[in-house]
Amino acid sequence: MLKLVLTVGIFVLTGENFVRGQRGEFYYIKPCHKHDPNVNKCLQKAANYLLAHLRRGIPELNLTPPEPITIDEIGLALGSGPDGYRATFRDIKAYGISNLTITAVRSDIPTCQFQLSFAVPKISARAQFESSGILILVPASGGGDYWGEYGGARAKVYVKCVPVQKHGRTYLKLEQMKFDFSVKDIKMGVENVHNSNSIIQAALNLFINTNAHDIVKEMKPDLIKKLLMLISNFVQGLFDNIPYDQWIIGDDYN
Repeated sequence: MLKLVLTVGIFVLTGENFVRGQRGEFYYIKPCHKHDPNVNKCLQKAANYLLAHLRRGIPELNLTPPEPITIDEIGLALGSGPDGYRATFRDIKAYGISNLTITAVRSDIPTCQFQLSFAVPKISARAQFESSGILILVPASGGGDYWGEYGGARAKVYVKCVPVQKHGRTYLKLEQMKFDFSVKDIKMGVENVHNSNSIIQAALNLFINTNAHDIVKEMKPDLIKKLLMLISNFVQGLFDNIPYDQWIIGDDYN
């Protein structure tokens, strides 16, 4: 029995290595032809193909499975004046983002511009928070644990890049990126609140869920800024390691 298990294991491993060898060094990329009349559909399929590998990690790029995605800090401000409510969320850990699906791609290959639309079924987030000020006529200074459940998230990413020469081959350099998102369903709240009691905590959670979309709207600029940094660094890392001719075939740069 042990011999059979070892034989099957060796077969699986060598089979996987053979498939990777057949696909080449960049087995996680499906290139698209510049002159394909359905190039945007090809790019959409290629992006989802790459995402499937990213979820498992790509050792050749030193990429491990991405979750949880961590954001260091996001601020929130509601109201003005000395009693305005202020909250800081730290060590934010998000789960579910890697389950995104690219739903559409628009491209202008000659100018190296791309817009990707994607959907994420569900995102869960956990964080530590500290707050100060007055909220619903109640002193809300303290801290505790934050949780959030977000359903039906949609986003768009615009990318503009330029070709650069490196080691005798053409690579891409990220020149500009824009990002925006929306969320359909939001549930969130706080627990284990310091310097509080169950009545105040219940009042805070009632306010948070009643005004969930407005709260996310206030957090959005800071969140977009942080996500842009993460996405930009990630995309540039891909561009640094994957030559242009692995993305696009039939271009003058190849």
